[in-house]
Amino acid sequence: MGRLAVYKYMSMMFLVAQIVAAILTIAALYGGDVSPIGHTARAMLVYILPVLIAINVLLLIYWLLRRHWLFLILPALTIACCIPYMGTLYQFRSQDKGADAKTGLKIATYNVAMFGRETSGFMAQDILAEMRRQKVDVLCIQEYSNVSGDKNNSESYKEYFPYMALGRDDMVIYSRYPIKGSKPILFDYTNNSAMWADIDINGDQVRVYNVHLQTTGINRTLHQADKLAAQDYDVSSSRILNAIFDNYTMGMVFRASQANIVATDRRSSEKPTIVCGDFNDVPYSYVYNTMLGNMVDGFKECGSGWMRTLRGKKAVRIDYIFHDASFKGLSYYTSDMTYSDHYPVFMKIAL
Repeated sequence: MGRLAVYKYMSMMFLVAQIVAAILTIAALYGGDVSPIGHTARAMLVYILPVLIAINVLLLIYWLLRRHWLFLILPALTIACCIPYMGTLYQFRSQDKGADAKTGLKIATYNVAMFGRETSGFMAQDILAEMRRQKVDVLCIQEYSNVSGDKNNSESYKEYFPYMALGRDDMVIYSRYPIKGSKPILFDYTNNSAMWADIDINGDQVRVYNVHLQTTGINRTLHQADKLAAQDYDVSSSRILNAIFDNYTMGMVFRASQANIVATDRRSSEKPTIVCGDFNDVPYSYVYNTMLGNMVDGFKECGSGWMRTLRGKKAVRIDYIFHDASFKGLSYYTSDMTYSDHYPVFMKIAL
């Protein structure tokens, strides 16, 4: 009788855990529908969505092993609801190897991290060589520097990209097609910004947005903590976590406002648009949903395998290429370049 009571108690605890996990998962799926301004806790749920999905999978396996078929329904339905989200991270299709031979526009976005601030100019030139090898037509760069050592990057890049448009300091769009106009989009209280350029592609103009939204501030917080610790200041784990949380929530608020500015500008465009850049936010977040609007996520359309755009331990997707629904994506992928903490993202679009 005691063993039966323990068994029932454990089943009840797992059922409670399942209900809580299902509720949190569904709330996380729709957390990006509300602005983090005034809804920070709900908006932040999306960042643990992969963990919540994993918990539901484990509970699904548990109910299968226990043969509780009725309880199995809840995690199965919850996981099914997450399939569109999982499609922003992984696609089972294979890459179209012949996409480059098809007619269209090849666009790339890359946060180059100021070319590592190196003095030889090698990084900038090797990145240019990679863009040439990938047959890129339009290149959007964030954290750009026009000077690498004694080399002027805009001078060396114009051999392959004869047209360029500059935004604020570290924003540039290079193009093999004529640029008919451009405009910087400045954000208050930050060095982050966006820009657009109208590009004439065989007589048809396309507006390309290059976007760099507010950073998370986590790396800066950890760096400051290390400096304080080196000066013998008491830097406890709780203080570091509180500082990270404060900086991250502040970054969320900034990014939300910036995304609204860019999305509003895009909606006013009479030309078909392509939006790309470093959004510093994950799929299904408020920023992702706002920037996407009625556009098409290129990776979901024609990407393959696992998509991450940050190098190292933070294997997340924060760099994107979206396009107007009137266009069709042919290929979408990253290149394993090691010159930044980001990977470059490439997409071929049939116009």
